[in-house]
Amino acid sequence: MKHRRLGTSAIVVSDICMGTMTFGSQTDEATSLRILDRSYDAGINFFDTAEGYPVPPDAKWVGRTEEIVGKWLKTKPRDAIILATKVSGPSHVWFKSPKRSGMTALDRRNIMVSVEDSLTKLGTDYIDLYQTHWPDHDTAYDETMEVLDELVRAGKVRVLGCSNETSWGLMKSIAASDKLGAARYHTIQNNFSLNNRRFEDELAQVCRKEGVSLIPYSPIGGGVLATKYSNGARPEGARFSNYLAMGGRQEAMARRFVNDKSISSAERFAAIAADHDLDPVTFAVAWSKQHDFVASTIVGVSREDQLDPIFAAADLVLPDTAMKAVNAVSRAIMYPMG
Repeated sequence: MKHRRLGTSAIVVSDICMGTMTFGSQTDEATSLRILDRSYDAGINFFDTAEGYPVPPDAKWVGRTEEIVGKWLKTKPRDAIILATKVSGPSHVWFKSPKRSGMTALDRRNIMVSVEDSLTKLGTDYIDLYQTHWPDHDTAYDETMEVLDELVRAGKVRVLGCSNETSWGLMKSIAASDKLGAARYHTIQNNFSLNNRRFEDELAQVCRKEGVSLIPYSPIGGGVLATKYSNGARPEGARFSNYLAMGGRQEAMARRFVNDKSISSAERFAAIAADHDLDPVTFAVAWSKQHDFVASTIVGVSREDQLDPIFAAADLVLPDTAMKAVNAVSRAIMYPMG
């Protein structure tokens, strides 16, 4: 397992990160703990969660993921684990956190309450990477970055990151930190995959110039790049199978991932993977890692049998022929997720 630095910080992580957003809902506790153990044994030292998990967001189980991760954390040397979690920002289109009765924001009170609750649930006295989960463009970045800086100075948080942020928001936060002499974001956690390359349009340049690392989520396109939704399939128990039946925000989100263009491109990428004797999941994860602005690719599973194709990408470097073939598909089917 290769390791990379988070931004310009002192923290070095495995270039695969295990995400946990289904732990406590779609994935029961016993299975979740086994997935965490197997990931650790495979050489992964970086684990990502959030106060608003598991998904889909629901008050009946919100916070359960952090509790499961906290239970597992007690079985490992704390300094061997790089642990990331998030404070819920306000809702923007897809995600409405049930925390604090849905009245979440990135102001002083919300951040202070959130970090203490996360520390308690995780059973630790510090968080390695603390991230803002969805931006809050209507709250002054000076306030957000100032209170986050206080957490770093207090030793409750080591480094900071943002999630689902825009180029404007990332630059605005960096400018606020520079003006205040405060801690800055070292990471950004945004959607990035073979089916969603929008990060390369602008944000990749910000990362390169400002020393910020992308830690991409959904490298397998929510399972679409595994081709499990091809030919109209709706696998029982799969996240987007469930979301498509839910209506509202969840159905709208699922249709962004599962649509004619995304399925068509996924099938072409799977054919390229087959030409190189690779599982499409292995291929998609390896492609995600093969970018200079990426520090660690966040993967997620709900079953143990989904782990092996991911682990197979650990030391894999795709040849130029594969990368060129991918680019040809991306030009033929542009922005399949919109």
